[in-house]
Amino acid sequence: MPDWTLSAFSDEAGASCDEQIAALQKARISRMDLRSIDNFNCTVLPVPHAREVRRKLDAAGIQVQMFGSPIGKIDIADDFAIDVQKLEHLGQLAPVLGCHAVRIFSYYNKAQQSHDAWQAETLRRLRELSALATRLKLVLYHENERHIFGDLCQDVQTIARELRRPEGAFRLIFDFDNYNQSGENVWDNWLRLRQLTDAFHLKDSRAGQHQPVGLGDGYVREILSDALQHRWAGPLAVEPHLSHSGAVAQTGPSGTANVAYSKMPTTESFHLACSTATSLLNQVGASFR
Repeated sequence: MPDWTLSAFSDEAGASCDEQIAALQKARISRMDLRSIDNFNCTVLPVPHAREVRRKLDAAGIQVQMFGSPIGKIDIADDFAIDVQKLEHLGQLAPVLGCHAVRIFSYYNKAQQSHDAWQAETLRRLRELSALATRLKLVLYHENERHIFGDLCQDVQTIARELRRPEGAFRLIFDFDNYNQSGENVWDNWLRLRQLTDAFHLKDSRAGQHQPVGLGDGYVREILSDALQHRWAGPLAVEPHLSHSGAVAQTGPSGTANVAYSKMPTTESFHLACSTATSLLNQVGASFR
């Protein structure tokens, strides 16, 4: 049976390490995607504080599956050193937290330079980040995101062709909801990206409003079933976005919070998202840990 590992963006449940541990334990999920914790973004989390976080996680039996970094969520005109410094810091945190996977993005184009210029500068930066990741013994996972270069499928394919190496330092995340929010047919994108997908973000929406995964228009059930049939293996992360917690607000997400859940405490909306995701995985017959 293919190896699927499930984590969650636990900062959507609460800001503190203790709150996140409690939420993961309630959801019976033993991995987190560490985006922010104790009011530190992962790219500035002090090493001594990271050691204390690791102590608490170990005691709770929780691992960090991926750093949910904001690297690449700046403009192509912004100083590239910003992202280099962030990645170098994650290189310091990797052995402390036992995690070497880093979520990244691929740059805005606020001045609306030509597509060719946007692509060239994006790929230049991604190549440098990939080379640095190799030196730091990190693995980059690029997420398709609204309004960055790697938003639409054809540009994600360009990134994959130029940089993706299944056993190397650059891989791809398939985010169902972000393709849906971009107005593309998510199933068609999956057929084009099936052989290029290394991880999933379990997020969904309908008419621009976030839904528990599998209840929106992201073809999540169909795609996960197809992935299982084709013996796909890799990490999956629940990214709820049902209510705009402080953590979600800082990401500048596309879409809107679900009206039905927006006033729900974040611990409850997080648990709902996780339980819906695990139920869906069980329904399609996936074996995950």
